[in-house]
Amino acid sequence: MARLDLNALTLWITAAAHQQPQDLASQVAQRAGVSRATANKALRRLAEMKWLVREGSASRPLYRPGTMRQVVQRYTLAGLGEDLPWSRDFAPCFELPDGVRRMVHHAFTELLNNAIDHSAGHSVTVSMRQTASHAQLLVSDDGRGLFDKINESFALDEPHLAMLELSKGKLTSAPDRHCGRGLFFTSKLADVFDLHANESAFQHRGWEAGRWREGKPLKHQGTSIYVAFALDSTRTLEQVLQAHSADGAGYDFERTVVPLRLLTTTQSGLESRAQARRVGARLNQFRRAEVDFSGVTSVGHSFADELFRVLASEQDALELVPINMLPAVAAMVGSIRR
Repeated sequence: MARLDLNALTLWITAAAHQQPQDLASQVAQRAGVSRATANKALRRLAEMKWLVREGSASRPLYRPGTMRQVVQRYTLAGLGEDLPWSRDFAPCFELPDGVRRMVHHAFTELLNNAIDHSAGHSVTVSMRQTASHAQLLVSDDGRGLFDKINESFALDEPHLAMLELSKGKLTSAPDRHCGRGLFFTSKLADVFDLHANESAFQHRGWEAGRWREGKPLKHQGTSIYVAFALDSTRTLEQVLQAHSADGAGYDFERTVVPLRLLTTTQSGLESRAQARRVGARLNQFRRAEVDFSGVTSVGHSFADELFRVLASEQDALELVPINMLPAVAAMVGSIRR
């Protein structure tokens, strides 16, 4: 007698229950090659695990998606648009609070569009799961990898330097079609954001004041981005977009935060003018840049002088604001700014 793999079944049972609630056992039996009795037993077990809700009579049960939901789809990238996968394959299968749904929708289309336009791959796999507390999304392509693409376009051969530029926002290898907002704002919307590409990984956690850190990379060809949203989040898409405008009310992307921790390692601190110039690169595209010293224990005079005197004098329209400084760092920066 064939046995059902319940984990494999959860990959498609949500969509099946949404589309055919009245005859789910027959669909499971046919698709998995098992008896109807085995299929019914599996459905009862999935109902116990909150993947399904069983209704109707004992002889004629009806099933609908439960608290736990999941949809996994693989698409060929050639000719793919990011709108139909969401509206056709994913959105109907999930019940999310309105504000969270908008953020997930935004992240879904932005990440899928990035795979379509930038990955140079052949296919992309999109997986979305809803639990009792979170909506989780994974978009994984088989392309060249994000950091390889950035290196080709901007000659940034170190992933942490590429990540520094991505963290500022407005970085795009296709300026005719994109403005460098998608990945940036997706990371700000999500409670959890993990980026894996080219044997490197970086993490962003909403509860850590937006700081970036290195993670353990996946062994995967291409780019994989995982995001998670708390279902009880009070964050909204409008709030995140407006928070990066100059007055906090519009939708112009005029404010950014530069996480200096991405430039430091256990062997290398912030000492050189070259490092300061990397920090200052492209900041003339913004009206205000907060330089985040979180995790930085000391800073060299040359670095501080280049950033807060030389750069500041060259870009009068830019408001350069140091934040999260330890006393020793604040003393050095203060001596330059005075």
